[in-house]
Order: sequence, then C-alpha cells, then structure tokens
Amino acid sequence: MQNKPINRLKVVLVERGKTSKWLAQMLEKNETTVSRWCTNEVQPSLETLSQIAALLEIDIKELLNSSR
Repeated sequence: MQNKPINRLKVVLVERGKTSKWLAQMLEKNETTVSRWCTNEVQPSLETLSQIAALLEIDIKELLNSSR
C-alpha cells in the first residue's frame, strides 16, 4: 500500500509562483527541511503550516490533502 501525501505544499507553491527556496528564506528554515516537506518525507508542525498559509495568503486547509 502506497502512502498518500499528507500535504499539498509543493503544488500550492507552484500555483502561487513561489519556490521552496523562497519559503525557506521567509520561514528562516533550512532549504533541505522545506524540500522534505514538499516531498512529504516529513511534515511541518501545525504552527508552521499556519505560518505558511499566512505567507501564501490562503486557508490552511488548502495545504492539506483530504483524508476522504
């Protein structure tokens, strides 16, 4: 069984015309960390997801895949 990606961060960044490097700079995080979020290797905390949503001016729900 293949794991379903939890976050949509990579897709949303593309939709907004932003890069993972930009996000890393804005959050003062390592680019490798943000890259791992984008590939769903690891997940950002809810607090970080909230910060990302604010930076991208979107609802936090847009960063998550539906569990249905």
